[in-house]
Amino acid sequence: MKKYIIIICLVVASVITFSFSQDYFEISKNLDIFNTLYRELTISYVDETKPGQLIKTGIDAMLSSLDPYTNYYAENDMEDYKLMTTGEYGGLGALIQDVDKKITITEPYEGFSAYKAGLRAGDEIIEVNDINVQGKKTEDITTLLKGQAGTSVKLKVIPLGQTTAKEINLIREEIKIKAVPYYGMLTNEIGYIKLTQFTFDCSKETKDALLALKKQNCKSLILDLRGNPGGSLNEAVNIVNLFIEKNNEVVSTKGKVKDWNKQHFTLYSAVDTQLPLTVLIDQNSASASEIVAGSLQDLDRAVIVGQRSFGKGLVQQVKDLNYNTKLKVTVAKYYIPSGRCIQALDYTHKDEEGRVERVPDSLITAFKTKGGRIVYDGAGISPDVKLEPHFYSNILMTLAGRNHIFTFVNQFLLKHPDYKLGTTFTDEDYKDFVAYLKDKDYSYKTQSDISLEELKEDAVREKYFESIKSQFEALSAKMDENKKDDLMRFKNEIKEYIEEEIASRFAFQKGRIECSLKTDEEVETCKKILNDPNKMTTILTTIEKPTKPFNPNKKF
Repeated sequence: MKKYIIIICLVVASVITFSFSQDYFEISKNLDIFNTLYRELTISYVDETKPGQLIKTGIDAMLSSLDPYTNYYAENDMEDYKLMTTGEYGGLGALIQDVDKKITITEPYEGFSAYKAGLRAGDEIIEVNDINVQGKKTEDITTLLKGQAGTSVKLKVIPLGQTTAKEINLIREEIKIKAVPYYGMLTNEIGYIKLTQFTFDCSKETKDALLALKKQNCKSLILDLRGNPGGSLNEAVNIVNLFIEKNNEVVSTKGKVKDWNKQHFTLYSAVDTQLPLTVLIDQNSASASEIVAGSLQDLDRAVIVGQRSFGKGLVQQVKDLNYNTKLKVTVAKYYIPSGRCIQALDYTHKDEEGRVERVPDSLITAFKTKGGRIVYDGAGISPDVKLEPHFYSNILMTLAGRNHIFTFVNQFLLKHPDYKLGTTFTDEDYKDFVAYLKDKDYSYKTQSDISLEELKEDAVREKYFESIKSQFEALSAKMDENKKDDLMRFKNEIKEYIEEEIASRFAFQKGRIECSLKTDEEVETCKKILNDPNKMTTILTTIEKPTKPFNPNKKF
């Protein structure tokens, strides 16, 4: 126990050494309180405490009172931290998941250790380094599989379609997940780049993809940032620089510490400043994605298509702490070329339940793009061409979430060993899928079901239910009957998802994305815009009177 008290006392001493601010007494007092409380807990608590876990719980709770992006990383979180910031980690290169209480490989990364050893989707892992992993949590097994590159790991695996386990010895590698998992030509002249994260060197991947497309006669481009949560600010600036000439400001940051008041300019010659460009965003495009989309919008360089983006205008900096731990802390807000900050939530104002409100309409301000178009702050990036978001049906989400589609595809490909990538999944094949589901549970609740249950609860409480019971039961039965038809009602959507799952078995993530593009309505909208130069010009030059966007005061 003494060593933990000494550590905390050292922390207090270090704060006293450098904290000569007006808050010195308050900081010193509260650290002393924390020190005393922790000591009494350790001495007096009825059961043994875990010092590291106790302190981490306290740290996490403290940081959660600020914003969701200020986080502490303990020493055993370093592989996850490395993956988040660089897209790299030490491991075997495969996704695993609990499928029917079996630890199953769901997708190996092409070219890495698991793939080279012949492991494929559907293979079951039963031992890792002689440790039986059956019944264990996926995150615990992931920890066993990850490790320093060059170290060995022994697996016992039951290959898909077999019953006998075999041992495989693998060497962990430095796994680098591509930030650009797919690029290609959608037509003879329209290119497409999917960018999924802003990790180190993602701008080089994007540049290489762009140059490769230009060699294939690319005359216009779709840059897809949907679902991209962001990452490195510098990489965002470099990606904008591919389309904007050097010496243009892309983003500036402003923080409490003056060192964070910086301007970030394009530094290099652009690859192409004239290539017609559309950028796809959605409600999950955040942070660096919004810097790219927003600055290209502010500079009138691209037409932004999709849904309003997430609205994260905060900048984080990683600080090294003692014992190989780290603190990722919000240090500034960023502002794109028009001068707007797109941060949608004000974390300095929370209600008693810890909920955060959006920036109110009264504080939303109009700004102008380089060409004079009106844009707004405080609510993410609003696209130039707004599209309704696509939502998967409840039945598809249930079938995918319970791994029924994954398992069916495993069995389907075992029965059809000559099946080739690109082969049409026919209506007869779909009948096989429906037959496969006959003894499977894929029940689900719709929002209508939930509303109906709430209606019944209210009616019972208010003594009305007996008088409406027959109508209620008839309505409930009708809804159940309609849900039984969902397999046919959403047949096309489910078939498309099955085809994507099949494509992933032949060409992995690249195959899944390429297959999905065939039926992607938002991509089709971008293609129509790029095929109409007059429409592009009109969108990028039309100046409208400012009208503040609808901004519900929603709590999160």
